[in-house]
Amino acid sequence: MTQTLKCISPIDGSIVAERPLLSMKEATAAVARATLAQKTWTARPLAERIKLVMDGVARVGEMNDVIVPELAQQMGRPIRYGGEFGGFNERASYMADIAAGALAPLVIEDSDSFKRYISREAHGVVLVVAPWNYPYMTAINTVAPALIAGNAVVLKHASQTPLVGERMAEAFHAVGIPVDVFQNAFLGHDTTSDLIAAKSFGFVNFTGSVGGGKAMEQAAAGTFTGVGLELGGKDPGYVMQDANLDMAVDTLIDGAMFNSGQCCCGIERIYVVESLFDAFVEKAVAIVSGYKLGNPMDPETTLGPMAHVRFAGEVRDQVSEAITAGATPMIDPALFPEDDGGAYLMPQILVDVDHTMRVMRDESFGPVVGIMKVRDDAEAIALMNDSEFGLTASLWTNDIARAEAIGQQIETGTVFMNRADYLDPGLCWTGCKNTGRGGGLSAIGYHNLTRPKSYHLKKV
Repeated sequence: MTQTLKCISPIDGSIVAERPLLSMKEATAAVARATLAQKTWTARPLAERIKLVMDGVARVGEMNDVIVPELAQQMGRPIRYGGEFGGFNERASYMADIAAGALAPLVIEDSDSFKRYISREAHGVVLVVAPWNYPYMTAINTVAPALIAGNAVVLKHASQTPLVGERMAEAFHAVGIPVDVFQNAFLGHDTTSDLIAAKSFGFVNFTGSVGGGKAMEQAAAGTFTGVGLELGGKDPGYVMQDANLDMAVDTLIDGAMFNSGQCCCGIERIYVVESLFDAFVEKAVAIVSGYKLGNPMDPETTLGPMAHVRFAGEVRDQVSEAITAGATPMIDPALFPEDDGGAYLMPQILVDVDHTMRVMRDESFGPVVGIMKVRDDAEAIALMNDSEFGLTASLWTNDIARAEAIGQQIETGTVFMNRADYLDPGLCWTGCKNTGRGGGLSAIGYHNLTRPKSYHLKKV
């Protein structure tokens, strides 16, 4: 019996798409085609691969008027925000621009006696398992550099955003990337694990939950397959005495609430120095109270539903538990009558919180943020590090030396100063602790998507 994938719209519970999952036999055949096609693909000149990938990226941009409402239907982001093509194009373009340098051989010696160098060689077939929250941008982080580096790619997209992989395949194939070099595959969890265990891939890149990351590592155990993981986050912001208060509030609250809080590097907890705490909270409450929760197809909506009723339920539970334990909610529910107890979830700011509460420790991934008062840098650093996760941290000060000194003490993959919730393609996108391992984008992203190969050539 054929198993199917169903995408249920958070807007109204309707079925957006239903697709059959590949059987193990079909999936194995798809990987075999990719393995064969990769040999020809990697032999093409680098410039040709770059052009084809960027042509494919441009073709995705041409689909934007269709893609934006599709995203709203699949995962609930309001159409007023215009989709993801800006970031999608920025990341792919940067990786295209640095490809020649990042993939260039490292020459050790080229003398009359020896030629010695280290080249970068494609892994072969790369499996990309992408999430639903920023489905185009998270996918292109790996898809573009993997293809440019000479790999074939099998994309397994999240069940909440199945149309994304289809759109990318449509665009890439239309510009001449061979159908077997880039494949969009609908795979079940068991089939995915079995393929990894069978050494089907040279590298696996997964973005998702901690549990999903563990399943990937367990499937790859003993195969020596490289695995890159970006998992959970509980990213903090720290506002110091000399911060630009208005900018800090605007940026951190947007980082906590945009996309209904469903951002990998969204702000989930904020620490504010005592002297600025009351003013920060007052300004934050004013901003959030002005949001409009509603149907994402309405251009006036600023906050859409969460992608799934289950995700909204987890956030409601965290907020309820925190209030029972003594937290104070600052947002009036009367302002958000559209909160239906399902996928539509009102935003919330909590004060009087502490780290005994799940809302300050577990990943929320929704429109809620706890704000705590701190005495000094030492207390803020201890609280920021009191987490199982480590993706980004956002520091607010005009003192770069102070930010760097604090950054050296924070257990995180990226340190921001006066910025938050942004992915810089020029820097390695990485994390520590339960956020995962490996790194994407930047030159390091290319190094993870290739393997070093040494040449020691003696001239006679």
